[in-house]
Amino acid sequence: MIELRARFSGKVALVTGAGSGIGRATAMRFAAEGARGVVVSDIDFDAARKVADEINGLAVKTDVASEADVIALVAKAKEAFGPIDLFCSNAGIGGVPGFESVDDADWQRIWHVNVMAHIYAARAALPQMIERGSGYLLNTASAAGLLTQIGSAPYSVTKHAAVSFAEWLAITYGDRAIKVSCLCPQGVRTKMLLGDDAGRASFLLPGALEPEAVAGAVIAGLADERFLILPHPEVAEYFRRKAENYDRWLRGMRRFQREVF
Repeated sequence: MIELRARFSGKVALVTGAGSGIGRATAMRFAAEGARGVVVSDIDFDAARKVADEINGLAVKTDVASEADVIALVAKAKEAFGPIDLFCSNAGIGGVPGFESVDDADWQRIWHVNVMAHIYAARAALPQMIERGSGYLLNTASAAGLLTQIGSAPYSVTKHAAVSFAEWLAITYGDRAIKVSCLCPQGVRTKMLLGDDAGRASFLLPGALEPEAVAGAVIAGLADERFLILPHPEVAEYFRRKAENYDRWLRGMRRFQREVF
């Protein structure tokens, strides 16, 4: 704990989607690890304020699908605490199931929240990080971005894009002292998985983690400066099998889809 606190002590962290779930748990953990300032951003301001009040942070209402909102968020964070050391672009949505019945409006909404939000975050935060000569970007994607999401084309496509963008950032800015990690959890016991009444059925439930466990994996991954942060270690094995024999993996996934649906 002491070593981890040394890594995060005095840092300024900004977390989007921090009113609940993974974002909330991560913001709370940053504060516990000694961050000097934690910015709690969420489209639900009341939820963000409750979290911020617990950790003496700053609550900011933000629609991450709006670049103007993200620019304003970074400005407010800097005004309150100084330059951002760590921008956790965490907010995301599950989208709608299927493909043929998904209309353009649904595609655009999930694209903006799950992909463009990461782009807006990097555009807003990178200039000050590059000028200072240090900075960390953590983008939350999903195991679906490495594997796939059975049943939802929009979710699968946008999470693949999120992983790809994080990878591009790491390659492009890694030699300029900018660190990048990509968080790819599988099932997590949040509203996105469980539903509003915590009664939604899903094949991911048996192995689902609590948000606090994911936050712990984030802290360890950032401390090690790992690009891929995988709270579910089995995802690494699935990803390896996919790369080794793509056609066999596709056949297996089709079989799994038949079993699930």
